Amino acid sequence: MNRFLNIPKSLIIFGVPLLLILAMVSLTFSSYFKTHSSFLSTAVILDLLLTVPFIYFLLIRKTSIPKTTVVPFIILGIVLGSFVIPVEHQYYLDLFKTWALPVIELSVLSYVIYNLVKTIKLYKTNKSQSNLDFYSTLKSTCAEILPRPAVIPVVNEIAVFYYGFIHWKKRELKPNEFSYHKNSGTIGLLAALIFLVAIETAAIHLLLIKWSTVAAWILTGLSIYSGIQILGFLKSMTKRPIVVENDKLYLRYGIMNETAISFDNIESIELSIKDIEINKTTRKLSFLGNLEGHNIIIKLKKEHTLTGLYGVKKPFTLIAFHVDNKQEFKNRIERIYKTKTV
Repeated sequence: MNRFLNIPKSLIIFGVPLLLILAMVSLTFSSYFKTHSSFLSTAVILDLLLTVPFIYFLLIRKTSIPKTTVVPFIILGIVLGSFVIPVEHQYYLDLFKTWALPVIELSVLSYVIYNLVKTIKLYKTNKSQSNLDFYSTLKSTCAEILPRPAVIPVVNEIAVFYYGFIHWKKRELKPNEFSYHKNSGTIGLLAALIFLVAIETAAIHLLLIKWSTVAAWILTGLSIYSGIQILGFLKSMTKRPIVVENDKLYLRYGIMNETAISFDNIESIELSIKDIEINKTTRKLSFLGNLEGHNIIIKLKKEHTLTGLYGVKKPFTLIAFHVDNKQEFKNRIERIYKTKTV
């Protein structure tokens, strides 16, 4: 019922500014605008850059929508104004681009950095809590300051850089934490992949530069970026262990896949290396699927969700994964489960 009640409010919040923008753009194509283009151009520019973002701000100021979402409306106004306003009447638009836009961008960047610093401090303060880690804290913080579609991409990019280049200190496992990378072979596979990317990038760069310097450097840049991504994925596996805490099981595979399962939803846990068929209800925690082996299979009572890279969600009722200390992992879950059922 609440979902249906919220629909009109969402339509108002986003519909009113978009209708105003549509009205401004439509006006620029009218014969009346062509006759009075000098005066109306200024009016349209002011509406696109100031009036519409201000109205949107008033609509969201008492909601949970991040205030930083005003910026995309300003950017949209700049882009549309550049296309629909005659070049000779873009004086105030150019003035805004030169002076106001850099201030807005710097303010947003400062705000994001400020909150990220708070995130890191919060993580360091509360890292004694097993189920709290940098990636989880970063997601919750960015959700408060960024538009929803931008949260996961931004979080993934920051996390890749953080785990790849900043977080080098070895993570000591607590009794309720379990590693999954030492005997699985994935670390070696990803390390070999980084090496192959480096070798192929150097070879292709030397060949391609004879044809086009620009194309060679673009390809090299993309390859370096891919290598950084793989390095971040690789190191995140060593920093984000599987956690058994209170009444939940936190399954993590670096920053690539994760889920939190309530013990009440666990039907059975089995030590097994038997092959499984991945389908709509059967998943592997590893993003490599059947390319990586498993030694634990957990069956659930009801469907749950596995969250992957960029927020991709996959339902499952059976999940298989590798744990280095499989017997202790199974024993701990069974002890907690028996305690809860007594």
